[in-house]
Order: sequence, then C-alpha cells, then structure tokens
Amino acid sequence: MQSEWGHALRVTVFGASHEPELGVRIEHLPKGLSIDTQALQAFLNRRASDGGVGKTARREPDRIVIRSGLTDGRTDGTPFVAVIENKNVDSAPYDAYRDVPRPSHIDYPARLRFGEDVDLRGGGHFSGRMTAAYCIAGGVAKQQLERRGVAIAAHLRSVGGISDVPFDPVHPDPTVIKAVSEKPFPVLDDARGEKMQAKIQAVQAQGDSIGGVIECIVTGFPKGIGTPLFCGIDIRLSELLFAVPAVRGIAFGSGFDAANMTGSLHNDPYVLENGTVRTETNCHGGLIGGISTGMPIVFSAAIKPASGIVLPQRTLNFKTGEQTELTVRGRHDACIAVRAVPVIEAVAALALYDILLEEQYAE
Repeated sequence: MQSEWGHALRVTVFGASHEPELGVRIEHLPKGLSIDTQALQAFLNRRASDGGVGKTARREPDRIVIRSGLTDGRTDGTPFVAVIENKNVDSAPYDAYRDVPRPSHIDYPARLRFGEDVDLRGGGHFSGRMTAAYCIAGGVAKQQLERRGVAIAAHLRSVGGISDVPFDPVHPDPTVIKAVSEKPFPVLDDARGEKMQAKIQAVQAQGDSIGGVIECIVTGFPKGIGTPLFCGIDIRLSELLFAVPAVRGIAFGSGFDAANMTGSLHNDPYVLENGTVRTETNCHGGLIGGISTGMPIVFSAAIKPASGIVLPQRTLNFKTGEQTELTVRGRHDACIAVRAVPVIEAVAALALYDILLEEQYAE
C-alpha cells in the first residue's frame, strides 16, 4: 500500500480511521526551521468537526503530539513525526459492509485489491480521516511558505448550485485572503454562505449528501519556477490534490470554461506594472507550461458528495449473490467540501514547499 510521497521531502502517512492513532512522518526537512506548534494546532482545528452544518457527528479532539524532529521549537534534522489519537470511535456499523458494500465507497475496490481482511472501519487507511495527517504536514509547509512571503487560502466556491464570489485572480486583497481562513464557514460572501448552509441542511434532512467546489489562491509564489511536461507545477499540485479522497476534478485558471472561449478572450495581455511584468487578466491561473508566471496561482477542486447516506441504496450481497437494499449507519458529513477547505490548502502548501526546496537544493 503506497503511503509515501515527495520529491525533495519524503512524507509518509500512517494509521487508520479506527486504529488507536494516525500520523505523519516528514523526512528531509531543513534543520533549524521554526515551527509554531500552536498555529499548527489551530490550522488542524479548522478541519475538525465542530458539529456545524453538514459536518459529521464524530467529534475528535485531534490534539497533535510531536514524537520527534523538533527541539526547542525548531527542526533538529531528524525525521519530524507527529500523531493524533482516535478517541471517538464506533466500529460496530462497519461489519455489515464486508459482504454488502456501500455504493461508490471504498468497500468493494479495497476488497478486490487487498482481500477480505482489509480494514474497512470508518474507511480504514482510505478514510477522509487520514487528511488530518495531510493537514499536519501541510501546516508545517504553510508556515515555511509564509516566511517566504507565500500565502495560500481557499473557500467554498459553490455548493448545490449556489456560488460564492470568486477570489480576484489579478489583484487579490490580502485582508480578504486572511479573513476567510478565520471564518467557521469558509466563504467570501457571508450572505451566500448562509444560502449554502440552508441547502446543505435541506439535503441532510432528506438523508442525502451534496458535493461542492473549492477555489484556492496562492499569492507571492516566485516566478519562473517549475519544469514543463512531466514535472510542471500544475502536475505536482495535482499529485497531492487527487490524494484527497473526495476530489473528482481539478481546474487551473479558467479551467473547463477555456474550452468555450476564443483565443482572443482567453489570452492574457502582458503589461508593465510598477516595473514588473504582469498580465491584465489571469485565465492561465498563474501557470503556463507548468511554470509560474508571477501571477496568483488559482485553481479549483471539485469535491464529490459523501457516499455514506441514510437514503436506501441498491447494492449486492457478496455471500448470496442477490441484489439488496442498504441503509448506511454511522456518522458522515452531509457536505465533505466544508471540512475539505483547509485540506486543499494543506496539500497545495506541501506540494509548493516541496517544489521550492527542490529548486533550492538544485542551486
């Protein structure tokens, strides 16, 4: 089972949703980096369920315990290892899914690949709960990027056909970027956010779930970074974005809308602004040919609806070979996208920090 990633860094996630703990190990972090553990905990807290609209009833404290790699608040050259305990575990409902798989869940593919004894409790190692480990690693990377003047923020761009206002892709307001990260419901326009929450509540009341789109912006990333073809920044970002279990699509800049545009509308005119080459528009989303242009990096991630829903679903009983009906028990998010916002920030930070370290080591 592949649980490692990295180019300059080596990041390993371990544990599972219903095991005693889960965590992350980061190797090759430069020695002497300052890590604010309180800020790291605060970042992870953004992902946690607080019982709010659309969020799972599973409430975990998710207190980070750093096992190694940090001395007096600075990296000491040894692998950075951090864990969180799983405390609010209820494994009983998952026995039923071994022979009666949940539609569009990992139950059936995991059994095909790893056999009948694969851990399916809470989704096991495949669970969205593992994104807590992503947030620890991404939180470390985010702090290092911020010290280099790189800011990353994300918000719910849409839920159920209700859209938030987008980030300004040319001249984003730093105060807006900072403010959205501090909101319990991550939208730029709170009135639109209230409509989204009402939609989620209505879907949840029906025993169903709903997806959403998350928009992410990166400012201050240096220009001229990246390699075309197989190692472009967009490719490196996508590696980790698709490692988030609920992600079903990625779009950079104008994304799929570009397919319906003419070249004269999609092409971004170059201008000289305060002595710096920029573009008037940003349909390219800050990346051309996998290389950063100095414009804000803007992308969106499509998040699927949770497969665990209360509504009855048709499935198959492996033991009898008969068609049957399944009602999923357990605790699930009605809208995964709400809690996935900091996760998208985390994996983006991890990918971009890894790229900058690789660039640094190559000098």
